[in-house]
Amino acid sequence: MGTVPSLWFRVWLLSMCCWLLPGGTAVAEQAEAPPVPEPKLFEPDPRLADEKPTWGALDSTGQGIVLFDSEDMGQVALSAYALVRYIDQRPAEQMFVDHLGNERDVDTRRDIQFHRAMIHLKGWFYTPKFRYQITVWTVMSTDQTTLYGFLGYQFNKWFNLYGGINTPGGSRSVMGSHPLWLANDRVMADEFFRGSFTGTLWANGEILPGLWYHLAISNNLSQLGITAAQLTRDLGTGFGMWWMPTTHEFGPQGSYGDWEWHETLATRFGFSHIRSRENRQELDNNNPENTQVRLADSLLLFNTGSLAPGVTVQEADWESLSIDAGIKYKGFFLQAEYYRRQLNNFVADAPVPVNDIVDDGFYVQGAFFPIKQKLELYGVTSWVFGDEDAGFGESREYIIGANYYPARTRKLRVNAQIIDVKKSPVSSTFGFYVGGQTGTTYSVAASMLF
Repeated sequence: MGTVPSLWFRVWLLSMCCWLLPGGTAVAEQAEAPPVPEPKLFEPDPRLADEKPTWGALDSTGQGIVLFDSEDMGQVALSAYALVRYIDQRPAEQMFVDHLGNERDVDTRRDIQFHRAMIHLKGWFYTPKFRYQITVWTVMSTDQTTLYGFLGYQFNKWFNLYGGINTPGGSRSVMGSHPLWLANDRVMADEFFRGSFTGTLWANGEILPGLWYHLAISNNLSQLGITAAQLTRDLGTGFGMWWMPTTHEFGPQGSYGDWEWHETLATRFGFSHIRSRENRQELDNNNPENTQVRLADSLLLFNTGSLAPGVTVQEADWESLSIDAGIKYKGFFLQAEYYRRQLNNFVADAPVPVNDIVDDGFYVQGAFFPIKQKLELYGVTSWVFGDEDAGFGESREYIIGANYYPARTRKLRVNAQIIDVKKSPVSSTFGFYVGGQTGTTYSVAASMLF
């Protein structure tokens, strides 16, 4: 009697083991269960393998995460950027003398901000050649939030046509490389001479291997905070080219710094020319909304008294040229850019003492990795030479800084830098500079991009 239950138990145990082995019913049912989908990184559509939609297209995004993907309907990818920053401009109290001999206070800052955030939706619609991007951009430091974007059609790699918010040009940094710079914002000369972002119709393409062009028609230099009713009928123009002869690329989005560690020397040479008829874009309170055009002593051109006591400039032409060159090799990066800007054809409510103002400037930026793709050290100098005949002097800065990449990706970093500046011609709570400042600025920031 005692052996029978033991035998039946053995038979039952053997059948259960067979049932649970690979190929048995239970395992087969588990294998047929649908797997939990993982977020998919944004990749260029294989049907556009020879296209480069991010060049000149105001991409400024990371790879992103694909939220929706259909071969028939399109693709939606989500990308985001965020920056937390501490800044301290010293000395706290100081003054400067403008080109007319007036003493002015310097409004220095020391604060901690969730400085900037951007959320991008991007992809294609019904055909991979029809591209779009919709962006929410906010800067807490200036209490500004903007919704912008673009639509475009990629005919082929030689010619792509877009409309929306972009730049006419005027600087290498405005051509889609943000935020992949050495620091989180531009250096002084770049910020002073660059064009900005506005309603634009533009075309770009690669006409020869590594040779790209950018052609634009725009509303003005900057449409930030400007309504359509404040714009005039004048349109600006921009044209630029850049050539990458050795590797036909210069890192993702034309980035600064060689985090990718080029084994072959990468080179880039370019230029950009822009022209715009600028207006005060005046509101009912008689204050100008145009804050893009500054003189070499940081005064706003369209403020009353900027060129002569009690005189208000209503309109002026802006024309500028920039020339840049850069190299990358095994973690080493060096780039320089030269600028020339001319302001003329002034329309004012009384005579002004100058017919035109010509300013020059340049920067040199260099960086290397003492610890590969982990710690980057860099140095910068930039200069602005104001028109001496119009009464302006020179400004300069020296910068030392470091980037730490804790996760072996350039999309997550901690940045720290020290800026020694003399007579800043740039004034913005957005960047590192305040008008007329002579002293030292310390900043520490953490940022992420996906």
